[in-house]
Amino acid sequence: MNEVLDFVRDNPMAAVVAAGEIGFWVFIAAGLVARYLLRLRRTSVVLLAMTPLIDVVVLVATMVDLAGGGQASWTHGLAALYLGFSVVFGPSMIRWADVRFAHRFADGPPPVKRGGAERLRHEWREWGKCVLACVLAAAVLGVLILVVGTPARTTALWSGGGAWLPRLGWIAGLWLVFGPLWQLVSSTGSREGVQR
Repeated sequence: MNEVLDFVRDNPMAAVVAAGEIGFWVFIAAGLVARYLLRLRRTSVVLLAMTPLIDVVVLVATMVDLAGGGQASWTHGLAALYLGFSVVFGPSMIRWADVRFAHRFADGPPPVKRGGAERLRHEWREWGKCVLACVLAAAVLGVLILVVGTPARTTALWSGGGAWLPRLGWIAGLWLVFGPLWQLVSSTGSREGVQR
């Protein structure tokens, strides 16, 4: 337990990002419970609408930390990455959870299983969202760098081995390989197997 407390003390932004992710899922779960189990539709809408506020809290905490003289570290880059992906993927994650919750607790239709060309289109769309999330994260990093205004205090965000801007390119590249390209190769291979 002491190690966790030491880590949080030494990396408060990591704790903010973790709390943001936990809060995101807590609000989704609470919103879906309110909608399907308690039949409180308006309450559900309010709870689900709270999820973007978590992103605002993470962004403000990150900017306050850096503007107050903090040295940029990997945790500030992680906060930017979290914000980019949360903003872009948040609505589809809520829809994903909503379909499964409705099926389980409200006799909703089962989740649709994609295959073939539909699955490939889905993978390309998801990769496009990944690129958008990386662009948004890069924009957040740019704003953080401008807020600090001192290149020496923001080196961890834009240069060196642990820099976040190059990492965003790696993330988009790996997603391309293990997302749509992987699906393209695997679906082509399965079609050839069927033809033989």
